Amino acid sequence: MKKSFEDMISHRVKNMKESATIKMAQKARDLREQGHKVIALSLGEPDFDTPDYIKDAAIEALKAGKTKYTPVPGIMELRQAIVDKFKRENNLEYTPSQIVVSNGAKQSIANVCLSLLNEGDDALVFTPYWVSYYEIIKLCGANPILIDAPIDQDFKVTPAQLEASITPNTEIVIFSSPCNPTGSVYSEEELEGLAEVLRKHPNIIVISDEIYEHINFGKPHVSIGSLEGMKDRTVTVNGFSKGFAMTGWRLGYIGAPQWLASACAKIQGQITSGANSFSQYAAVVALNEPSNAREEMKEKFEKRKGLVSQRLKEIPDIQVPNPTGAFYIFPNVSAYFGRSNGDISIENADDFAEYILTDAHVAIVSGSAFGNNDCVRISYAASEDDLNTALDRMKASLAKLK
Repeated sequence: MKKSFEDMISHRVKNMKESATIKMAQKARDLREQGHKVIALSLGEPDFDTPDYIKDAAIEALKAGKTKYTPVPGIMELRQAIVDKFKRENNLEYTPSQIVVSNGAKQSIANVCLSLLNEGDDALVFTPYWVSYYEIIKLCGANPILIDAPIDQDFKVTPAQLEASITPNTEIVIFSSPCNPTGSVYSEEELEGLAEVLRKHPNIIVISDEIYEHINFGKPHVSIGSLEGMKDRTVTVNGFSKGFAMTGWRLGYIGAPQWLASACAKIQGQITSGANSFSQYAAVVALNEPSNAREEMKEKFEKRKGLVSQRLKEIPDIQVPNPTGAFYIFPNVSAYFGRSNGDISIENADDFAEYILTDAHVAIVSGSAFGNNDCVRISYAASEDDLNTALDRMKASLAKLK
Protein backbone atom coordinates (compact mmCIF):
# COMPACT_ATOMS: atom_id res chain seq x y z
CA MET A 1 0.00 0.00 0.00
CA LYS A 2 1.41 3.35 -1.01
CA LYS A 3 2.10 5.78 1.84
CA SER A 4 0.62 9.26 1.80
CA PHE A 5 3.17 11.97 1.30
CA GLU A 6 2.60 13.15 4.89
CA ASP A 7 3.42 9.64 6.17
CA MET A 8 6.78 9.91 4.42
CA ILE A 9 7.89 12.75 6.70
CA SER A 10 10.55 11.51 9.13
CA HIS A 11 9.76 10.94 12.79
CA ARG A 12 12.36 13.51 13.78
CA VAL A 13 10.45 16.21 11.91
CA LYS A 14 7.05 15.05 13.15
CA ASN A 15 8.30 15.13 16.72
CA MET A 16 9.82 18.61 16.36
CA LYS A 17 7.84 21.64 17.48
CA GLU A 18 7.76 24.78 15.40
CA SER A 19 9.61 27.72 16.94
CA ALA A 20 7.03 29.56 19.05
CA THR A 21 8.62 32.94 18.36
CA ILE A 22 8.47 32.40 14.61
CA LYS A 23 4.91 31.07 14.90
CA MET A 24 3.75 34.14 16.83
CA ALA A 25 5.44 36.43 14.30
CA GLN A 26 3.49 34.71 11.52
CA LYS A 27 0.20 35.15 13.39
CA ALA A 28 1.00 38.84 13.79
CA ARG A 29 1.68 39.13 10.04
CA ASP A 30 -1.63 37.41 9.30
CA LEU A 31 -3.51 39.93 11.45
CA ARG A 32 -1.70 42.82 9.73
CA GLU A 33 -2.80 41.48 6.36
CA GLN A 34 -6.37 41.64 7.67
CA GLY A 35 -5.88 45.35 8.31
CA HIS A 36 -5.09 45.33 12.03
CA LYS A 37 -2.31 47.52 13.43
CA VAL A 38 -0.33 44.87 15.27
CA ILE A 39 2.65 45.78 17.45
CA ALA A 40 5.15 42.92 17.43
CA LEU A 41 6.99 42.40 20.72
CA SER A 42 7.66 38.74 19.99
CA LEU A 43 10.88 38.42 17.99
CA GLY A 44 14.39 38.56 19.40
CA GLU A 45 15.68 41.10 16.92
CA PRO A 46 17.14 44.55 17.61
CA ASP A 47 15.10 47.25 15.87
CA PHE A 48 18.29 49.19 15.15
CA ASP A 49 19.97 49.07 11.76
CA THR A 50 23.44 47.58 11.40
CA PRO A 51 26.00 50.38 11.99
CA ASP A 52 27.22 52.04 8.80
CA TYR A 53 30.89 51.18 9.34
CA ILE A 54 30.00 47.48 9.21
CA LYS A 55 27.78 47.87 6.14
CA ASP A 56 30.52 49.84 4.41
CA ALA A 57 33.00 47.04 5.10
CA ALA A 58 30.65 44.51 3.48
CA ILE A 59 30.28 46.74 0.41
CA GLU A 60 34.06 47.07 0.13
CA ALA A 61 34.42 43.30 0.42
CA LEU A 62 31.93 42.80 -2.40
CA LYS A 63 33.74 45.32 -4.57
CA ALA A 64 37.02 43.56 -3.86
CA GLY A 65 35.61 40.26 -5.11
CA LYS A 66 35.21 38.57 -1.72
CA THR A 67 32.35 36.47 -3.11
CA LYS A 68 33.84 32.95 -3.21
CA TYR A 69 33.53 29.92 -0.95
CA THR A 70 35.20 30.34 2.44
CA PRO A 71 37.00 27.79 4.62
CA VAL A 72 34.50 25.70 6.57
CA PRO A 73 35.46 27.09 10.02
CA GLY A 74 35.69 30.68 8.76
CA ILE A 75 38.23 32.95 7.10
CA MET A 76 41.49 33.24 9.01
CA GLU A 77 41.13 37.02 9.42
CA LEU A 78 37.84 36.57 11.27
CA ARG A 79 38.99 33.65 13.39
CA GLN A 80 42.00 35.70 14.48
CA ALA A 81 39.75 38.67 15.27
CA ILE A 82 37.58 36.36 17.40
CA VAL A 83 40.67 35.02 19.18
CA ASP A 84 41.68 38.60 19.97
CA LYS A 85 38.14 39.44 21.12
CA PHE A 86 37.98 36.43 23.46
CA LYS A 87 41.32 37.41 25.01
CA ARG A 88 40.46 41.12 25.25
CA GLU A 89 36.91 40.86 26.54
CA ASN A 90 36.50 37.41 28.08
CA ASN A 91 39.91 36.42 29.47
CA LEU A 92 39.83 33.33 27.24
CA GLU A 93 42.89 32.10 25.34
CA TYR A 94 42.22 30.29 22.05
CA THR A 95 44.05 29.65 18.81
CA PRO A 96 42.35 30.24 15.43
CA SER A 97 41.96 26.47 14.97
CA GLN A 98 39.71 26.42 18.06
CA ILE A 99 37.26 28.87 16.48
CA VAL A 100 34.40 27.78 14.22
CA VAL A 101 32.31 30.44 12.47
CA SER A 102 28.80 29.33 11.52
CA ASN A 103 25.60 30.60 9.91
CA GLY A 104 24.34 32.09 13.15
CA ALA A 105 24.79 31.05 16.78
CA LYS A 106 21.87 28.64 16.35
CA GLN A 107 23.94 26.57 13.93
CA SER A 108 26.88 26.83 16.31
CA ILE A 109 24.80 25.27 19.09
CA ALA A 110 23.43 22.58 16.78
CA ASN A 111 26.97 21.71 15.64
CA VAL A 112 28.10 21.27 19.25
CA CYS A 113 25.09 19.16 20.25
CA LEU A 114 25.41 16.95 17.17
CA SER A 115 29.10 16.52 17.96
CA LEU A 116 28.52 15.46 21.57
CA LEU A 117 25.13 13.85 22.06
CA ASN A 118 24.16 10.25 21.42
CA GLU A 119 20.86 8.42 21.87
CA GLY A 120 20.05 8.20 25.57
CA ASP A 121 22.44 10.92 26.73
CA ASP A 122 21.12 13.48 29.21
CA ALA A 123 21.41 17.21 28.55
CA LEU A 124 20.80 19.58 31.45
CA VAL A 125 18.93 22.71 30.37
CA PHE A 126 18.66 25.73 32.66
CA THR A 127 15.00 26.74 32.51
CA PRO A 128 13.57 29.12 31.31
CA TYR A 129 15.58 28.32 28.19
CA TRP A 130 15.87 29.65 24.65
CA VAL A 131 13.31 27.82 22.53
CA SER A 132 15.69 25.91 20.24
CA TYR A 133 17.82 24.24 22.93
CA TYR A 134 15.11 21.70 23.68
CA GLU A 135 14.35 20.78 20.09
CA ILE A 136 18.02 20.58 19.06
CA ILE A 137 18.70 18.17 21.94
CA LYS A 138 15.72 16.02 20.96
CA LEU A 139 16.89 16.05 17.34
CA CYS A 140 20.13 14.47 18.56
CA GLY A 141 18.18 11.69 20.28
CA ALA A 142 19.18 12.88 23.74
CA ASN A 143 17.01 13.64 26.78
CA PRO A 144 16.50 17.28 27.77
CA ILE A 145 16.46 17.48 31.59
CA LEU A 146 15.01 20.79 32.70
CA ILE A 147 16.30 22.56 35.81
CA ASP A 148 13.63 25.09 36.66
CA ALA A 149 14.56 28.45 38.16
CA PRO A 150 11.45 30.44 39.22
CA ILE A 151 10.99 34.18 39.29
CA ASP A 152 11.86 34.44 43.00
CA GLN A 153 15.35 33.14 42.09
CA ASP A 154 15.63 35.73 39.34
CA PHE A 155 15.25 32.73 37.01
CA LYS A 156 18.79 31.56 37.89
CA VAL A 157 19.67 27.94 38.70
CA THR A 158 21.46 27.33 42.00
CA PRO A 159 24.47 25.04 42.51
CA ALA A 160 22.30 22.72 44.65
CA GLN A 161 19.77 22.38 41.84
CA LEU A 162 22.54 21.62 39.35
CA GLU A 163 24.11 18.99 41.61
CA ALA A 164 20.77 17.28 42.17
CA SER A 165 20.06 17.09 38.43
CA ILE A 166 23.29 15.42 37.31
CA THR A 167 22.90 11.79 36.24
CA PRO A 168 25.43 9.14 35.17
CA ASN A 169 24.33 9.86 31.58
CA THR A 170 24.77 13.64 31.73
CA GLU A 171 26.81 14.79 28.76
CA ILE A 172 26.19 18.54 28.58
CA VAL A 173 24.87 21.56 30.48
CA ILE A 174 23.50 24.43 28.40
CA PHE A 175 22.41 27.91 29.44
CA SER A 176 22.51 31.54 28.31
CA SER A 177 23.75 34.59 30.21
CA PRO A 178 22.43 37.21 29.64
CA CYS A 179 19.42 34.97 29.28
CA ASN A 180 16.82 34.70 26.57
CA PRO A 181 13.93 34.82 27.60
CA THR A 182 14.38 36.29 31.08
CA GLY A 183 17.13 38.90 30.73
CA SER A 184 18.79 37.49 33.86
CA VAL A 185 22.58 37.63 34.10
CA TYR A 186 24.73 35.27 36.17
CA SER A 187 27.31 37.09 38.29
CA GLU A 188 30.88 35.86 38.65
CA GLU A 189 30.03 34.58 42.13
CA GLU A 190 27.01 32.66 40.83
CA LEU A 191 29.01 31.16 37.97
CA GLU A 192 31.75 30.14 40.40
CA GLY A 193 29.14 28.28 42.45
CA LEU A 194 28.06 26.35 39.37
CA ALA A 195 31.68 25.72 38.36
CA GLU A 196 32.42 24.31 41.83
CA VAL A 197 29.79 21.64 41.23
CA LEU A 198 30.95 20.92 37.67
CA ARG A 199 34.58 20.47 38.68
CA LYS A 200 33.46 17.30 40.48
CA HIS A 201 32.07 15.99 37.17
CA PRO A 202 34.90 16.47 34.66
CA ASN A 203 33.17 14.63 31.80
CA ILE A 204 30.32 17.11 31.52
CA ILE A 205 30.72 19.75 28.78
CA VAL A 206 29.29 23.23 29.35
CA ILE A 207 27.70 25.13 26.46
CA SER A 208 27.65 28.79 27.46
CA ASP A 209 25.49 30.88 25.14
CA GLU A 210 26.73 34.47 25.42
CA ILE A 211 25.06 36.00 22.37
CA TYR A 212 23.61 38.87 24.48
CA GLU A 213 26.95 39.61 26.14
CA HIS A 214 27.07 43.25 25.05
CA ILE A 215 23.53 44.04 26.20
CA ASN A 216 24.26 43.99 29.91
CA PHE A 217 23.06 46.69 32.30
CA GLY A 218 24.74 45.52 35.49
CA LYS A 219 28.14 44.15 36.45
CA PRO A 220 30.67 43.37 33.70
CA HIS A 221 29.98 40.18 31.76
CA VAL A 222 31.84 37.05 32.90
CA SER A 223 32.34 33.89 30.83
CA ILE A 224 32.17 30.66 32.81
CA GLY A 225 34.99 29.32 30.63
CA SER A 226 37.35 31.91 32.15
CA LEU A 227 36.99 30.41 35.64
CA GLU A 228 39.61 28.04 37.02
CA GLY A 229 39.51 24.60 35.44
CA MET A 230 36.58 25.38 33.11
CA LYS A 231 38.09 26.45 29.78
CA ASP A 232 38.97 22.97 28.50
CA ARG A 233 35.43 21.69 29.04
CA THR A 234 33.44 24.79 28.02
CA VAL A 235 32.14 25.85 24.62
CA THR A 236 31.63 29.62 24.49
CA VAL A 237 28.97 30.54 21.93
CA ASN A 238 28.64 34.08 20.60
CA GLY A 239 27.83 35.97 17.43
CA PHE A 240 27.01 39.27 15.80
CA SER A 241 23.21 39.36 15.63
CA LYS A 242 22.35 41.03 18.94
CA GLY A 243 25.23 43.25 20.03
CA PHE A 244 25.95 44.50 16.50
CA ALA A 245 22.34 44.45 15.17
CA MET A 246 23.41 42.00 12.45
CA THR A 247 20.56 39.46 12.61
CA GLY A 248 20.20 39.01 8.85
CA TRP A 249 23.93 38.58 8.34
CA ARG A 250 23.77 35.11 9.94
CA LEU A 251 27.11 34.88 11.72
CA GLY A 252 27.78 33.05 14.95
CA TYR A 253 30.87 31.39 16.36
CA ILE A 254 32.30 29.19 19.08
CA GLY A 255 35.52 28.96 20.99
CA ALA A 256 36.04 25.34 22.06
CA PRO A 257 38.60 22.67 22.94
CA GLN A 258 40.45 21.63 19.80
CA TRP A 259 38.92 18.15 19.60
CA LEU A 260 35.41 19.58 19.76
CA ALA A 261 36.07 22.49 17.38
CA SER A 262 37.35 19.96 14.82
CA ALA A 263 34.21 17.84 15.25
CA CYS A 264 31.97 20.89 14.74
CA ALA A 265 33.83 21.86 11.57
CA LYS A 266 33.44 18.29 10.30
CA ILE A 267 29.66 18.42 10.75
CA GLN A 268 29.38 21.90 9.26
CA GLY A 269 31.41 20.79 6.25
CA GLN A 270 28.72 18.26 5.36
CA ILE A 271 25.73 20.55 5.98
CA THR A 272 26.45 24.15 4.96
CA SER A 273 30.22 24.52 4.57
CA GLY A 274 31.52 28.00 5.39
CA ALA A 275 29.42 31.05 6.21
CA ASN A 276 29.03 33.69 3.51
CA SER A 277 32.17 35.50 2.54
CA PHE A 278 31.46 39.23 2.59
CA SER A 279 29.62 39.02 5.94
CA GLN A 280 32.77 37.53 7.43
CA TYR A 281 34.98 40.33 6.15
CA ALA A 282 32.53 42.87 7.56
CA ALA A 283 32.56 41.02 10.89
CA VAL A 284 36.33 41.44 11.11
CA VAL A 285 35.79 45.20 10.99
CA ALA A 286 32.93 44.96 13.52
CA LEU A 287 35.26 43.32 16.04
CA ASN A 288 38.41 45.30 15.35
CA GLU A 289 37.31 48.89 14.75
CA PRO A 290 36.37 50.99 17.80
CA SER A 291 32.81 52.28 17.73
CA ASN A 292 30.26 53.76 20.13
CA ALA A 293 27.38 52.04 18.33
CA ARG A 294 27.11 49.08 20.72
CA GLU A 295 27.12 51.29 23.80
CA GLU A 296 24.51 53.60 22.30
CA MET A 297 22.21 50.67 21.53
CA LYS A 298 22.68 49.27 25.02
CA GLU A 299 21.78 52.60 26.62
CA LYS A 300 18.57 52.77 24.60
CA PHE A 301 17.66 49.22 25.54
CA GLU A 302 18.21 49.99 29.22
CA LYS A 303 15.98 53.05 28.99
CA ARG A 304 13.26 50.98 27.33
CA LYS A 305 13.60 48.33 30.00
CA GLY A 306 12.83 50.96 32.63
CA LEU A 307 9.82 52.14 30.64
CA VAL A 308 8.36 48.66 30.15
CA SER A 309 9.00 47.63 33.76
CA GLN A 310 7.23 50.72 35.08
CA ARG A 311 4.28 50.34 32.72
CA LEU A 312 3.86 46.65 33.59
CA LYS A 313 3.82 47.51 37.30
CA GLU A 314 0.82 49.73 36.59
CA ILE A 315 -1.18 46.66 35.48
CA PRO A 316 -2.77 44.84 38.44
CA ASP A 317 -1.65 41.31 39.36
CA ILE A 318 1.39 41.06 37.11
CA GLN A 319 4.62 40.04 38.86
CA VAL A 320 7.41 42.05 37.25
CA PRO A 321 11.07 40.94 37.45
CA ASN A 322 14.11 43.20 37.03
CA PRO A 323 16.15 41.90 34.08
CA THR A 324 19.73 43.11 33.85
CA GLY A 325 20.56 42.09 30.29
CA ALA A 326 19.27 41.23 26.81
CA PHE A 327 16.10 43.04 25.65
CA TYR A 328 13.34 40.96 27.18
CA ILE A 329 11.20 41.00 30.27
CA PHE A 330 9.51 37.82 31.53
CA PRO A 331 6.62 38.76 33.83
CA ASN A 332 4.54 36.22 35.73
CA VAL A 333 0.91 36.50 34.58
CA SER A 334 -0.52 33.44 36.36
CA ALA A 335 -2.88 35.61 38.46
CA TYR A 336 -4.96 36.00 35.29
CA PHE A 337 -5.46 32.25 34.85
CA GLY A 338 -9.08 31.35 35.43
CA ARG A 339 -10.38 34.75 34.30
CA SER A 340 -12.49 35.28 31.22
CA ASN A 341 -13.92 37.85 28.82
CA GLY A 342 -17.16 36.57 27.34
CA ASP A 343 -16.42 33.29 25.55
CA ILE A 344 -12.65 33.73 25.98
CA SER A 345 -11.13 32.00 29.02
CA ILE A 346 -7.51 32.31 30.16
CA GLU A 347 -6.25 29.01 31.55
CA ASN A 348 -2.51 29.26 30.91
CA ALA A 349 0.24 31.39 29.39
CA ASP A 350 -0.64 30.19 25.87
CA ASP A 351 -4.18 31.50 26.30
CA PHE A 352 -2.85 34.74 27.75
CA ALA A 353 -0.55 35.41 24.78
CA GLU A 354 -3.27 34.46 22.30
CA TYR A 355 -5.75 36.79 24.01
CA ILE A 356 -3.31 39.71 24.01
CA LEU A 357 -2.71 39.17 20.29
CA THR A 358 -6.35 38.90 19.25
CA ASP A 359 -7.83 41.51 21.62
CA ALA A 360 -4.98 44.02 22.03
CA HIS A 361 -3.20 43.29 18.72
CA VAL A 362 0.13 42.99 20.54
CA ALA A 363 2.33 39.99 19.76
CA ILE A 364 4.16 38.48 22.75
CA VAL A 365 5.30 34.89 23.36
CA SER A 366 3.95 32.39 25.86
CA GLY A 367 6.41 31.25 28.50
CA SER A 368 5.54 27.63 27.70
CA ALA A 369 7.83 27.96 24.67
CA PHE A 370 10.70 28.53 27.12
CA GLY A 371 9.73 25.87 29.66
CA ASN A 372 7.78 28.16 32.02
CA ASN A 373 3.99 28.04 32.00
CA ASP A 374 3.38 31.05 34.27
CA CYS A 375 5.15 33.80 32.34
CA VAL A 376 5.21 35.53 28.97
CA ARG A 377 8.15 37.02 27.10
CA ILE A 378 7.91 40.64 26.03
CA SER A 379 10.64 42.04 23.80
CA TYR A 380 11.37 45.74 24.19
CA ALA A 381 13.32 45.91 20.93
CA ALA A 382 10.82 48.48 19.69
CA SER A 383 10.36 52.25 19.74
CA GLU A 384 9.17 53.95 22.93
CA ASP A 385 6.00 55.02 21.12
CA ASP A 386 5.20 51.45 20.15
CA LEU A 387 6.01 50.19 23.64
CA ASN A 388 3.72 52.76 25.27
CA THR A 389 0.91 52.02 22.82
CA ALA A 390 1.32 48.26 23.28
CA LEU A 391 1.18 48.53 27.07
CA ASP A 392 -1.84 50.83 26.91
CA ARG A 393 -3.61 48.18 24.82
CA MET A 394 -2.54 45.33 27.11
CA LYS A 395 -3.74 47.16 30.21
CA ALA A 396 -7.12 47.85 28.60
CA SER A 397 -7.52 44.25 27.41
CA LEU A 398 -6.58 42.74 30.77
CA ALA A 399 -9.06 45.03 32.54
CA LYS A 400 -11.83 43.22 30.60
CA LEU A 401 -10.97 39.89 32.21
CA LYS A 402 -13.11 38.99 35.21
